[in-house]
Amino acid sequence: QVQLVESGGGLVQAGGSLRLSCAASGRLFGLNVMGWYRQAPGKQRELVATISSVGSPVYADSVKGRFTISRDNAKNTVYLQMSSLKADDTAAYYCNVRNIVFGRRDDYWGQGTQVTVSS
Repeated sequence: QVQLVESGGGLVQAGGSLRLSCAASGRLFGLNVMGWYRQAPGKQRELVATISSVGSPVYADSVKGRFTISRDNAKNTVYLQMSSLKADDTAAYYCNVRNIVFGRRDDYWGQGTQVTVSS
């Protein structure tokens, strides 16, 4: 089993920056994807950014150019550097890990960390 611990959420003014961290414990396979999703009140959860164990970052169009995802494989930790924050970025942010092996995908989720951007 994989457990994820998120940190870094908080309150920030529009135009400001924030950095989220997610540390994974347990078994992570060699091929895996770590990423961030977010869910605002009354909306569905949406992808923010993902990055595989060998790179290949993927960003939602809404955050491209403003957010940067990175990871430290030695620490099994993924980061999300958020800049030029907007009120629309306000949401609960969830860390995700997907193990990929033998044609199977196993997903694990963090509890979420709240990001609130004031205008």
